[in-house]
Amino acid sequence: MSKKKNAINPEVEAVNAENAQEVIKEKKPLNVCGHRKIFYIVSIALIVISIVVAFCGRLNLAIQFKGGTEITYSYEGEIDTSKVASIVNDAIGQKATVTTGESMADSSKTVTLSFASEKGLTNSIQTKLTDSLQSELKDNKLEVYGSNDVSPSNGKEFFIKCLVAVIFSVIVMIIYIGFRFRKIGGISAGCMAVVALIHDMLMVFGCFVICGFDIDANFMAVLLTILGYSINATIIIYDRIRENKKIYGRKADVDELVNMSVTQTIGRSIHTNVTTIMAMAIVCIVCVVAGVSSIMSFAFPLIIGMLAGVYSSNCIAPTLWVCWQEHRQKKLLAQAGNKKKK
Repeated sequence: MSKKKNAINPEVEAVNAENAQEVIKEKKPLNVCGHRKIFYIVSIALIVISIVVAFCGRLNLAIQFKGGTEITYSYEGEIDTSKVASIVNDAIGQKATVTTGESMADSSKTVTLSFASEKGLTNSIQTKLTDSLQSELKDNKLEVYGSNDVSPSNGKEFFIKCLVAVIFSVIVMIIYIGFRFRKIGGISAGCMAVVALIHDMLMVFGCFVICGFDIDANFMAVLLTILGYSINATIIIYDRIRENKKIYGRKADVDELVNMSVTQTIGRSIHTNVTTIMAMAIVCIVCVVAGVSSIMSFAFPLIIGMLAGVYSSNCIAPTLWVCWQEHRQKKLLAQAGNKKKK
């Protein structure tokens, strides 16, 4: 005889669904709003440390922003860039960014030395440097391939264009968030999201300064990448706040809505960023093993920026929005009280 499968009892299914909802309700929300002062103190402290370190002379502007001299040599065989940098420092007492490449004209191997300075290198110093390199690296048969002075105006123009792009995107974001989340005070939500973005950018700046990375095109690339990741996580939280407000209405306070919404979305926010963070971590490990510093100055600050983005989206933007809403409610109550007195 064939056994018949038992049909699902609608009453049992309803009881299970009710129990599941009770389990969800019993989940204790994170008290994000209750610890907001701690979050603000930590963020302000990190920003202040970054600014102090920058003013203490750790801010390294790359050649395209500061100007300087680039000298290119052709060579044979294999060359150690770290050894070249050491020879340069010993010969003329200046640090150089050393990169290898290949000439498009004759396919010869090239090594380029970039010196970021306002005055550049004189002919006598360049001659002294070339003699030292040729003496120390005889097997590589170095020959001067080209030398040119770099003006900082190109870097400044690039920086201004990036800054204009950021400002334009910020304006668009405020308008978009203001329209989409108008039921929860959209303009204020958009402004707080922008404050969180500025926070993330300052964290990236601090990473570059403290780690001694050059402020170059990688810096701008990291900032523009973080811009997209961070605002996406903040919008997800705002969307959940709006949905919870529809469900609970006036039954829940503003800080309760935020705590509940952050608790419901923080897992998604972490999962969204963890893949990219893991990929960049692997890139950092490869850079350390291979001794490639140019990619490291992009991968590691991107990790810091993404971690800062998760932190600001869950702990800074929504709690600042709560502060504004509480201030607004107090102001309205004060105005109502003054009207009653009159």
